[in-house]
Amino acid sequence: MILAGDIGGTNTRLAVFGVAGNRLKLVTEQRFPSREHKTLDQIVSTFMSTYQPAIKQACFGVAGPVKDGRCVATNLPWFVDAHDLAGILGLETVYLINDLEANAYGAAVLEPSDLLTLNEGETGSKGNAAIIAAGTGLGEAGYYWDGYQHYPFACEGGHTDFGPRNELEIELLRFLLVRFEHVSYERVLSGPGLLNIYEFLRHTGHGEEPDWLADEMRQQDPSAVISKAALDERSELCKRALDLFVSLYGAEAGNLALKTMALGGLFVGGGIAPKIIAKLTDGTFMRAFTDKGRMRTYLEAIPVRVILNDKTALLGAAYFVRIQNTDKPISLP
Repeated sequence: MILAGDIGGTNTRLAVFGVAGNRLKLVTEQRFPSREHKTLDQIVSTFMSTYQPAIKQACFGVAGPVKDGRCVATNLPWFVDAHDLAGILGLETVYLINDLEANAYGAAVLEPSDLLTLNEGETGSKGNAAIIAAGTGLGEAGYYWDGYQHYPFACEGGHTDFGPRNELEIELLRFLLVRFEHVSYERVLSGPGLLNIYEFLRHTGHGEEPDWLADEMRQQDPSAVISKAALDERSELCKRALDLFVSLYGAEAGNLALKTMALGGLFVGGGIAPKIIAKLTDGTFMRAFTDKGRMRTYLEAIPVRVILNDKTALLGAAYFVRIQNTDKPISLP
């Protein structure tokens, strides 16, 4: 059996998969609030003592840059070491990969029902591909196409400089520069990023914050309150915040597609996308995605799909283990 992990800034999810023929079969899964634990080692030890699965192999996808089997998590005060995890699990080798790399592998084993199409693109398009995912942070990864199969690779594109496109976004950048030494795309495209956008619009007089909304934001996750109020059309200020968020999301997805020459397709993953499907499908995202001047026609040809399966990173971590030392190709849906 395979132990797979999806290590994020909000939640750490561990799952055990069995292998049935060429398919992965989920045996058990547990979610842990990441910030309630001091280390990943502690969570893994708890999980193993509870379920005592007969693990033969393991892979963890971690939100942060992985180098030589080690990672300092981006949105957690954790240092993760594959060698230490191998000792806890009693294994010779444990794989440690970036969480978006895990998502990239996971996308290769999704069913058609796990995807929602935003843009059909050209039929039979082949070439590099990419994945972008906003959640607690902003993750990005790519797929290199060698003419026969795809090879996922990690990157830290979410931490590149935020590039405003118009006067409003220039104002947003100025607002955020007061708060942060470096304003990356993650500062606007993430759960905390949506809150940053909302606070900017409120601060600059683009809408009123009613008392009921302020109360809900104090009692619940503010970003979740903002997106729900926007989708329910209960707050004009929240609607403007979500509209700007989705437009920026589409713009950065288009940037990623251009930088990776992603003719093979672009996936939109992460925890936020499935919760705001109604907004992602109203045209705002794709208008910003294709609004690249002379590159519009190129981008219009790219298939764009939203990942609906919240186990994609776990599936990808397990699938990564399965294809090590094999010639099994990565085939995207």
